[in-house]
Amino acid sequence: MNLEPLNILGLMSGTSLDGLDLCLAAFRQNENGEWQHEILAAQTISYSQEWLEKLQRAHTLNAFEFVALHKEYGKFLGEQSADFLHKKNLKADYLASHGHTIFHQPERGITFQLGDGNALAAAASVSTLFDFRSLDVALGGQGAPLVPVGDRLLFSEYDSCLNLGGFANISFEQSGNRVAFDVCPCNIVLNALSKIAGKNYDEDGLLAAQGKLDESLLCELNSLDFYAQQGAKSLGREWVEEVFYKKIEASNISLQDKLRTVCEHVAIQVSRSAQGKKMLVTGGGAFNKFLMQRIADLCACKVVIPDAQVVNFKEALVFAFLGALHVRNQANCLSSSTGAKQCCVGGCLVKMG
Repeated sequence: MNLEPLNILGLMSGTSLDGLDLCLAAFRQNENGEWQHEILAAQTISYSQEWLEKLQRAHTLNAFEFVALHKEYGKFLGEQSADFLHKKNLKADYLASHGHTIFHQPERGITFQLGDGNALAAAASVSTLFDFRSLDVALGGQGAPLVPVGDRLLFSEYDSCLNLGGFANISFEQSGNRVAFDVCPCNIVLNALSKIAGKNYDEDGLLAAQGKLDESLLCELNSLDFYAQQGAKSLGREWVEEVFYKKIEASNISLQDKLRTVCEHVAIQVSRSAQGKKMLVTGGGAFNKFLMQRIADLCACKVVIPDAQVVNFKEALVFAFLGALHVRNQANCLSSSTGAKQCCVGGCLVKMG
């Protein structure tokens, strides 16, 4: 076994468009196969208004415009990576990029993360791993969630690991397998509602706390077909726009009441999914005090929010770890989490000479 440490820079851009997360971490595997990690540096780069608009309308472009943006965004990711490493005076053995999800319809065998890995590697001058989801989808899986392998190998002291990003997703051990699935929409909806009030997000959940729970809308949301599905399942922007958000738009209640009701919906769905005695909670939603209080009130397990660095950068950290597993030729997509026919070593690698 090659026990040399690996320094990998993970890049993550979530569906809620909070920004580009960069996390450089050192990974070591001991003689027993156990992994240790250390975050060396991390930073979130906010998107300019120009990039926000480009990413928001990417799914509407024609084929040529889309390919051009794929290359442009890859170059942007590479430039940001190079600048990050230069300013921190650090080096990375590899970059591992999630990209930015534009299309995710695994039932049709389709998932696409914007950000060409070749353009990224060329701009950063560092060997790069990218496109971690496509092989799993080709094997009949959801291509998501992929973070559970990191939950299992890096955060095993917790019974459940919940991430509150654009979507809420959870993972836990069940009969020797790591089970995982998307729970429900989260910040992708809360942030969209907050923008109506002129805010990028509902800080501390203050707007939601001012609202009243609407039982009718809550019942409609909780009754959506997705929540009756069993096994591996994932959500995408398309479903939110076509199904979830239409329910909210059809309601005549106030904005604060909508935020309050969506927070209750998230808390209920999380409480139905949580397992064990101790649950780790990360992602931007962990900073929403009102949402976290409702989750803590409804969940039977102890809810643990780690330090801010882990909350903010756990997904970028785990994508760096997916890169480390790929380099070690170890499975980084778990079929028990995604529903694929088999586990696989996901991701494409382009090497700089």
